[in-house]
This record gives sequence, structure tokens and C-alpha cells, in this order.
Amino acid sequence: MRIESKAPTRVDLAGGTLDIWPLYLFHPGAVTVNAAITRYASCRIETHAQDDPRIRLVSRDTQREEAFASFAELVKGKRYKLPLLAEIVKFFQPQSGFTLTTDSEAPAGAGIGGSSAMAVAICAALDRYTGAGKSKADWIHISRDAEAIVIRVPTGTQDHYPPAFGGAAAIELPPGGERRTELRVDLSELERRIVLCYTGKPRKSAINNWDVFRAHINGDSGVFRNLARISEVAQELRGALERSDWTDVGRLMREEWSFRKRNLPNITTKTIDKIVDNTRRKGALAGKVCGAGGGGCVVLLIEPETREKVEVAVVEAGGEVLPMKIDRSGVQVNVS
Repeated sequence: MRIESKAPTRVDLAGGTLDIWPLYLFHPGAVTVNAAITRYASCRIETHAQDDPRIRLVSRDTQREEAFASFAELVKGKRYKLPLLAEIVKFFQPQSGFTLTTDSEAPAGAGIGGSSAMAVAICAALDRYTGAGKSKADWIHISRDAEAIVIRVPTGTQDHYPPAFGGAAAIELPPGGERRTELRVDLSELERRIVLCYTGKPRKSAINNWDVFRAHINGDSGVFRNLARISEVAQELRGALERSDWTDVGRLMREEWSFRKRNLPNITTKTIDKIVDNTRRKGALAGKVCGAGGGGCVVLLIEPETREKVEVAVVEAGGEVLPMKIDRSGVQVNVS
């Protein structure tokens, strides 16, 4: 039997970092606004013969693999070459052998939730393989916790909703647990107005969010004020999107990026600043980094007629345009 799954990555338009518990509890009304995009993470499970309990894990995009004589041997492992894959396999406790192969269309350290999309795709495939009967909400929380185990710092949940459900959504963050609300926005129009570009792998990956988290919890008043304004901006941007007020969406994205840069000096880079500045001169309404920053991807809001000029400006500034659309479906699973 072969089980194949794929899940979309995402762009976050406003409100990132606030989805890490318990930060959102200190900012009433906190929300993260994001959209699923057609840069996919994929997973394939191929079953072994009944008398072959081996488990083989393979990552095509990172060119790493490891094997275990059985699930019991995997559980005994202390260090893994592919820790995210191994930790999710542990959650599902498979009773027979298989080869699990992953691949990703997200560049290294892109900041578009590639590892989260991968985790959701793995959960979907393993759920089908084991008959666990978990829900998409379960996959989201298993993925979040597996990532936290691997990177050893707190993680949020906003990255896991787009892979599970697709579309554009507000991830609302009230006390008691987050919830997803689909945005009343024309996805085709949003698609026409988004440009995604890659600026290079960040030097410190997910550490930026941890630094901001730690500063907030330790009582840094500047970080608190910055995140408070980011929370307010994200709420306002949600409304502007649903009104299709693209001028206001651009203004709010610019403000969100301005306050986000104040949290840490290494959230931006010379390349990121150059891309944002150059594309603004060519007609982009706004630009901001995706994810934790320090490199990775920049998402740009444009007027549709300026796309060609903006994309040329991205390349001239040292970036790489990543073609994408809005994914409408979320994670998909096929069995053959």
C-alpha cells in the first residue's frame, strides 16, 4: 500500500509571534492573519511485508535518512537525524514496518511554515496508515508539540492551520484555546495582489521568536508595547481585508513590519530592507518578512498591474521570486 499526502505552506500577513502561549493572553483580541499557498510539503508512506518491521525515514529535500529495526528501536533512540519525522511517528505508534519519505517545495529557512506543513502532511498520512481516527485539530496540536520537542523552545499554532484547512483565515487567540475563522475575502483577488520572494536562509532560524518571547515574559516594556500594537494592527488588517480596502491593508502591513523590526535588530537584513524599499518604489503597497525573520521570505502586497515591475525589482535587490497561488483545500491524502 502507498499513502501520499501533501499540505500547503503559508504567508502570514499580521500578528505572528502572538500565537505562542501565553503571549496572546496579555493582548486581548489577539489574532494572526494568514493564507495557505501552493508551495507544498509532501509525505509518502510505503508499507513493508508483514514480517518486515523495519521503519525507514527519508527526507528528499535535505538528503538525509535513517532506519530502525522496529518501532520499539525507534522509541529507544536518543538522537535522530530526522527528529521531526521520528517524533511524529512516536505519536501514532505504528504496529508494522514502512518507509516514510518527505519532500518540500519551501526553501531552507523560508519562514513560510515549511516544517509545520510537513508535520501536518506526516500526521495525515500516518493517521490513515494506522487508522488512528484523529481530527485535523488533533493533527495541528500533535504537529505543534512535535516541533516544540525538536527545537526545544515554545512554538505557536498559526503555522499549522493553513496546512490543515487551506484558504485565508484569522487565527483567533482568546483565553481557553485558539480557533480558526475563515476570512470573508475574495481569494482570487488576494492571490493577484501577493508576491512572495526568498532572501536566503536565516542565520538563526527560529531563535528570533524565542528571543522576543523571552523578552516579553521577562517584562521588557518595549517588546510588550510593540506586540500590543502588532495585535491591534492585526485586528484592523483583518477588517481591511474583509472590506477589500487594499490601500488600508498596505498601510497596516507597513505598520506591522515597522513595529516588528523594533523587537530585535536582526529580524531584518540588508537584503530584506533593499527588497522592501526597491519594490515600494516600483508600486508595491507593502512588504514584510514571513515568520521569525533574519532571512527567509518576504511577502509583498501589490497593485496587480505592477506585478512585473515589482518582480524585476525583487531580483535586482538580490531576492528570488517564488511563484505561488492561494491553496483552497488544505492537506490532501491519497491511497493506492
